[in-house]
Amino acid sequence: MASCSFSCPQIYFGEEAITSLSQFNDKRVAIVTDDFMVTSGKTRYLIDYMPQASVSIFGEVKPDPDIDILIAGAARFKTFKPDVIIALGGGSSLDAAKGIKVTLEEYFTDHHIELIAIPTTSGSGSEVTAYAIVSDPHNGRKYPLISGHLVPDIAILDPNLVLTVPRHVAVDTGMDVLTHAIEAFVATGANDFSDALAEKAIALTWRYLPQVFNDEKDIVARTHMHNASCMAGMAFNAAGLGLVHGMAHAIGGMLHIPHGKINAMLLPIVIDFNSQQVAAHTRDRYHRCAQIMGIEHAVPGQAITQMTQAIRQINRHFGIPATLSELGIDRAKISALRAALVSSALADGCTASNPRSANARDVEALLDQVTG
Repeated sequence: MASCSFSCPQIYFGEEAITSLSQFNDKRVAIVTDDFMVTSGKTRYLIDYMPQASVSIFGEVKPDPDIDILIAGAARFKTFKPDVIIALGGGSSLDAAKGIKVTLEEYFTDHHIELIAIPTTSGSGSEVTAYAIVSDPHNGRKYPLISGHLVPDIAILDPNLVLTVPRHVAVDTGMDVLTHAIEAFVATGANDFSDALAEKAIALTWRYLPQVFNDEKDIVARTHMHNASCMAGMAFNAAGLGLVHGMAHAIGGMLHIPHGKINAMLLPIVIDFNSQQVAAHTRDRYHRCAQIMGIEHAVPGQAITQMTQAIRQINRHFGIPATLSELGIDRAKISALRAALVSSALADGCTASNPRSANARDVEALLDQVTG
């Protein structure tokens, strides 16, 4: 095996994790978030733990941030010159903060800015990854940026911040966690360290996401899902992802579907595709995923079939449609975008680490399946 490395930020987790913000009490702190986090009092919740800090807030992040948001956020903080940027919110706020931080450091060439990520959804894992997704609304596309400079210095996992996330958002983002973990486990870059985190993330998600669905205020289940999201993020940051994410970025961006939802819809379809013509090593890895999920069939092919059936069943239980048609997407729109969807999925950086190589014909067939 070639030389590899594994790194992760300092992570504070548990119900008292937010108290770690006291270490920034004498700093110039910029908070990057959305309007809801400001109006709902979540930013005040943070500030109360660093009352002596000088704080500036950029609360204009929108879902699927584009380059204009990054420029606007950087402009807000140029005269403030923060020592610390706190990213507060879902994946969009975390990704925007990463872009704003890098933009500011290009402007302040001699000034390092510490990046603190505080996720308020359990899904993207962006608080520990070198990834950020930037949208191009003019072309309806999402582009994954990958750089070590995007990894936050500290991640704070406070389950109290996810208790108000609605059930439908919690299951969409939770299925994103499951997808991250399974794709990382079978990705071409998988290694012993990423495997350990992926396996645990699969086990936690399969056990606790249904509990979150049943009781949104279950703090124990929320805590485990928040931890699983972070673990899955560390896993795919080291191992890579796969064709589910490659297609999800294209389909979600062009058809405006929540990322976790389209991942959940694609996951069983792509597992079926990957397990058809791959080395025994990859089949064995999918078999291991099935075992973690409680499927004990000794024959790998049978276990994988049962696993994809189980994923489809849990999607139905959560109210996630099986097809784009069921979701209400116009077939004519999909047909018009077909060539762009295929080329975008094949060009996506996540597709490169899929365990089975895919060509345009393969992606077209998968697109037909998910269209329904």
